[in-house]
Amino acid sequence: MDTNKSLIEKVHFQINGNELFSFHVKRDDLIDPIISGNKWRKLEYHVLEAQHRQKSGILTFGGAFSNHLIATAKACQIAGLQSIGFVRGSELSPESNETLRACSDFGMELIFVSRDEYRLKDEPFYRNELALKFPTFYVVPEGGKGYQGIIGCQKILKETANNYDNVYLAAGTGTTATGVVLSANPNTQIHVVSALKGEFMSKNVQNFLYKSLFDEELVEDYLSRMIFIDDKRFGGFGKVNDVLINFINEVYRTTRLKLDPIYTGKAFYQLIEDYKSGIVKSSDKILFIHTGGLQGANSWKDKLDYFK
Repeated sequence: MDTNKSLIEKVHFQINGNELFSFHVKRDDLIDPIISGNKWRKLEYHVLEAQHRQKSGILTFGGAFSNHLIATAKACQIAGLQSIGFVRGSELSPESNETLRACSDFGMELIFVSRDEYRLKDEPFYRNELALKFPTFYVVPEGGKGYQGIIGCQKILKETANNYDNVYLAAGTGTTATGVVLSANPNTQIHVVSALKGEFMSKNVQNFLYKSLFDEELVEDYLSRMIFIDDKRFGGFGKVNDVLINFINEVYRTTRLKLDPIYTGKAFYQLIEDYKSGIVKSSDKILFIHTGGLQGANSWKDKLDYFK
């Protein structure tokens, strides 16, 4: 995958009709239309590991509209690997939506399981059962999380000047946020905007850091550079209202940036709100990491201007 397609773009966003707020955007959404943003960052080393182990394919997990599933299906097709996706929801089929149809078109075998079974995906006994049933497949955790994903996400800031006061990004598992903080300038504050409601994102990142560093004092030092914001404002994962849709449309009209309502739209909204409240200032060096995932916006095609 050609990460040279990613670039740093200066964006000017109008506040309250007249004031311009300027900052940089890391356009990882341009890497690939399907394997975009942090989806490729988290998959790159998993794909290499599967090839190194001479596996025939990759087995992974996701929901009905999973950006990760479709990215894995496409990445495996390009790499000459087979792919299997365990999908949450036994009532679903490959024809249930555009995401699942695309996964199937890219050659992914979709296995639909109950929500109760899906909750077992990280349990050791369940993973052992999968290893016995699919011995030639390399298992990638949901969302591409884990060590390989963290290593891949460390590349994001290494492709920038890495001299920012504040970095903003959306988060689902905390894998990208962990890779970003591990590679960031020590003076950079990392603002992690969770797509989920609840205060567990900091715990996720803390656990990832412990597994990477094995040093409690060092972990606490990295965590002190991070601000975690959960999705209280919009109500949790997949919750979208007219305020957010109108905001995403405003961003597109004024900057031509396409944001999705699940991840990047909420993170961008938080950045603008933090500027309005004085948490970040116009004199700060600010980077917004566009983590891609635009195919997740398909459910709002009738409301989003960039589909028209």
